[in-house]
Amino acid sequence: MQSEVDGLIELLDLEPIEKDIFRGVSPQEDRQRVFGGQVAGQALVAAARTVEGRSVHSLQAYFLRPGDPSAPLVYLVERVRDGRSFTTRRVTTIQHGHPIFAMSASFQRPEAGFEHQTDIPAGVPDPEEIEPFVWPGFPVDDEGRMKRPIELRYVTTPPTQRGQRREPRLQVWLRATGTLPDDPVLHTCMFTYASDLTVLDTATQPHPIRGSEVDIQMASLDHAMWFHRPLRMDEWIFLDQVSNSASNARGLAWGTAWSRSGDLVASVVQEGLMRPLRSGP
Repeated sequence: MQSEVDGLIELLDLEPIEKDIFRGVSPQEDRQRVFGGQVAGQALVAAARTVEGRSVHSLQAYFLRPGDPSAPLVYLVERVRDGRSFTTRRVTTIQHGHPIFAMSASFQRPEAGFEHQTDIPAGVPDPEEIEPFVWPGFPVDDEGRMKRPIELRYVTTPPTQRGQRREPRLQVWLRATGTLPDDPVLHTCMFTYASDLTVLDTATQPHPIRGSEVDIQMASLDHAMWFHRPLRMDEWIFLDQVSNSASNARGLAWGTAWSRSGDLVASVVQEGLMRPLRSGP
């Protein structure tokens, strides 16, 4: 499904309209609000385009207002600091004259140092042993994959099979459904886009909800990521996600990502709104 991946590459390719100001658009889809991963990915693209010779190692972001998919998104980049080793950028996303998203990102020049990592969990099946995940009623290709730029294969029970209490853990393989150019920034930004697809669902696992809008209102509130080692989104990445808390209509979940070869490549934490709209399953 190279065409879907090419569409995502185009979506992340922002238009420069002035120094440190960029414009993005949303895909032509029937959405009531802009997908949070899209805004985060585009914001990281905007920040990266003001940095040379350094790679992003962390970001912290807040979703302030729902985005309007029918209107352009304007990304304002503030050059907070350019140090000898680290560079800091702040990005604000504007729609209809109001900020809808705010992100701080830190970049670092390549540097040698101590290294260690935790290993990928034992016994995880290869992605080829798992059926592609498909939302009910969603169009698929000849191989049974959703016609989307990101493919998901759940090791644990997928979030569509709710209705009973489960362990607050989700494990999933993910990758782009086509080939990507050798641009490290693009791969990192695409992973940022994909990280908003599954992490928050982990916090719903212990609760017997159906997962429809009738039962629960969900929305991303804040998002943090750390990038440890280079990654490629056109190769399989394993994401192990755990939720240690849900309270006050909010859920929190952690994710750890490994490459197919076992390198720990990234960590992600997300908090989101989990507001029950009616009691009972």
